Amino acid sequence: MRTKTLSLVNLFREERFYVLFGLFALVGLSWVWLFFWEMPPAGAVGGEIFSLPNYLAKFLMWVIMMVAMMMPSALPMILFYSGAVKKTKTDGGNLAPLPVFILGYFVIWTVFSAWAAFLQIFFQVMGVVNSALEGSEPLILGGFLILAGLYQVSPLKKTCLKFCQHPVMFISKHWQPGTSGGFKMGLVHGSYCVGCCWGLMMLLFVGGVMNLLWVAALAIFVLLEKILPLPRRWPQFSGLLLIASGLFLAIR
Repeated sequence: MRTKTLSLVNLFREERFYVLFGLFALVGLSWVWLFFWEMPPAGAVGGEIFSLPNYLAKFLMWVIMMVAMMMPSALPMILFYSGAVKKTKTDGGNLAPLPVFILGYFVIWTVFSAWAAFLQIFFQVMGVVNSALEGSEPLILGGFLILAGLYQVSPLKKTCLKFCQHPVMFISKHWQPGTSGGFKMGLVHGSYCVGCCWGLMMLLFVGGVMNLLWVAALAIFVLLEKILPLPRRWPQFSGLLLIASGLFLAIR
């Protein structure tokens, strides 16, 4: 009994306990926000599509959506990095605290969100998506599916997915000491994550950016792709499935 009590006390003393608790809380709050958030009339804030308030509203939406979708899939890497921090401290080494690494990862997805928000407004103006942010042009949406499928089978996707799936490989190749090193490692891992998932994120324009079932389905797909020992040819299979779906949608 005393041993269990000491283990629990030690757990509450660990930095990663509070960081992980904060991450889970942040992801949960992000999903709650997405569930209760209401789309402004005509998809614009202030009555104009090309306006700073409208862009900032969509940028905020994308940032929160990326936190909800991508943070769970980054958990294996975050946990491994946390263990590496603890080990280097024991061995007298110098590795940045876990929040510094997470900040670098978050910065990359924030940059992606800025680009995605601009792309969303552009697609609205071009009529590719409607005011509810759902795809309205089958030919173009089929093209999105085909593009995502082609990227799934590309060598770049394979490389990025490999570093996302294997934290040990990532740490051994990109290890950098110090605070700036930990931040750079977060930036690099975030870049691999974007490189792995940007094609799948573009599928949000196919099923609806604010269609929570579609958002959740893509989030689960990304999570399973990164953490499960899927068959070696899984990216090729999923890519061909996306290409076939895109051709069917375009031809129909």
